Amino acid sequence: MATITTTYISNLRTQATHIQSGAQILTDAPTDNQGKGEAFSPTDLFAASLGSCFLTIAGIAAQTHGFSIDGAYVETQKIMTDNPRRVGEIILDIYLPPNNYTDREKRMIERAAATCPVAQSLHPDLTKTVRWHYQEGNK
Repeated sequence: MATITTTYISNLRTQATHIQSGAQILTDAPTDNQGKGEAFSPTDLFAASLGSCFLTIAGIAAQTHGFSIDGAYVETQKIMTDNPRRVGEIILDIYLPPNNYTDREKRMIERAAATCPVAQSLHPDLTKTVRWHYQEGNK
């Protein structure tokens, strides 16, 4: 059974619909590939999926062990390569809010996030650069 339906609208734009929730995402081809760049490109979503997955799995680990990463965010950079045109590197800068994380909690977050299903599904030739930033202080 399908989980997503995607429709080609026109002018290099698609609309994906999550069947269970009805949530929708528009994509446009990027400006460097004949598009208008007025929405996420498919490769933007690909890169964003990695960051979202890292945060989700880190959040599960934190919740399971009785602490919070609420307010954490990821800045994602996607680097394209040619021949063939593909995503060559995804750089994630992951920022954790002030929470006085212990060294054990930091290791737990980072190890858990690295096991996310998106990361495990990526081709080994794709470079994944992950930098963790822990803000100091209390929540």
